[in-house]
Amino acid sequence: MDLKKIISQGESESLEFKESLKLKDKVGESISAFSNSKGGTILIGITDKEEIKGVQIGKKTAIDLAEYIKRNTDPQIFPEIRIYEIGDKKVILVKIKEANEKPVFFESHTYKRVGDTNQRISSSEIRKLAKESGEKIYWDEQICEKATLEDIDWEFVKNFFIPLYEEISKKKITGKVDLILRSLRCIKNKKPTNSGILLFSKNPHKFFINCHIALARYKGEEVGVERLDYKEFDGNLFKQIDECNKYLKEHISIMSRLHPYQIQREDIPEYGLFSIRELITNAVCHRDYENQHTKAIIKIFDDRIEFYNPGGLPEDITPDNITEKQFSRNPVIAKVLAKVRYIEELGEGWDKIIKEHREHPLSPHFPKIISDKTSTLITIFSVKEKFKEDKINQFPLNERQKKALEYISQKNRITNSEYRKLFPGITDRTVLNDLKDMVKEEILIKVGKTRSTFYQFRNNSEIIPK
Repeated sequence: MDLKKIISQGESESLEFKESLKLKDKVGESISAFSNSKGGTILIGITDKEEIKGVQIGKKTAIDLAEYIKRNTDPQIFPEIRIYEIGDKKVILVKIKEANEKPVFFESHTYKRVGDTNQRISSSEIRKLAKESGEKIYWDEQICEKATLEDIDWEFVKNFFIPLYEEISKKKITGKVDLILRSLRCIKNKKPTNSGILLFSKNPHKFFINCHIALARYKGEEVGVERLDYKEFDGNLFKQIDECNKYLKEHISIMSRLHPYQIQREDIPEYGLFSIRELITNAVCHRDYENQHTKAIIKIFDDRIEFYNPGGLPEDITPDNITEKQFSRNPVIAKVLAKVRYIEELGEGWDKIIKEHREHPLSPHFPKIISDKTSTLITIFSVKEKFKEDKINQFPLNERQKKALEYISQKNRITNSEYRKLFPGITDRTVLNDLKDMVKEEILIKVGKTRSTFYQFRNNSEIIPK
């Protein structure tokens, strides 16, 4: 890019100069003006007289500027920001596209571009601009301009997505594969949309550098303690969900509990398994992909798992009414994931998360949701400490005792002599110890005395003789 040539053309309807980063408010006004017009470019480090002054650039200069713009615009704007060198001077280029959703406000005011100036828009003009903006075009259904159909992983579509869809829908898909993606709004005008790239691309990071999930696992309950592991789950969204879900389930504790009167043990995970997968899927489905300065982050601690998601809840949805209302920042992605049951339809996901917590045998705390305009943090809590309180789990049954419980489930009771017949060769002391242990652990009760003694489950409805 020949910046000197561009600068020599002077300020115009699509070009603005700002001498310093100290003029952030003026930069913000230009962001609003260009967004409400036909887009434009701001060069920071250039005076009104086209003199190249340059700016001081630190490690976080571009990130801080992007955050400032995002924080102070509504709807939020994520411009392209680049740093160029002209001689020994550094210049910041900020490129803004025309917004799909108008008007774009900066700090409660909105502007338009007239010639080489920014002018505040009146209330009547605001209403007109909003009306002309018409139906909102969501980011995930917009065309990914730099992508082509060659960027789609067609083998994945044919060998994974279509068979899975056919299995779940019980319908046979006919027709060309590209027409199927077009019907799902993942292809438009013979080009992939943003959703098409995220769901089916060979390499989504080629276009969206932070579209992966970052996961950190810590020893203890705070970030400052030892980090045990760090992983990044990339690839298309299906792969991210599956691989992250597999990792989490491999690194949570499972308690195996034996109930009185039952032979089979019950496996109890420290977190609800549906909740884990649903929250992973929510993180990739509902995150704000326009903000490529951050990523979806999962942190695992000894007592909780935190799911951080770029993108806050809409104004009419709060942590209190999240189970009653529904929204989707990326409706195309949500619809495709729902078709193959990667996510619950009709907002049922949160209902099922709450239901799973209510029905969990160790009564975990309900999820905690914290949300602002730019991010959402959801925390689920472990019940691992409650494992220690479960007395039945502390008593490991030997193979003889397991077989004896099966016998009781069929015969309703067992005597010492019957126990001995089940295991020829064991001593009377072994019989007595096995039975006494199960009585002590309140799995069985002893009924009668001397030769009439027998053992049965504690909830047996049979009348116990005096």
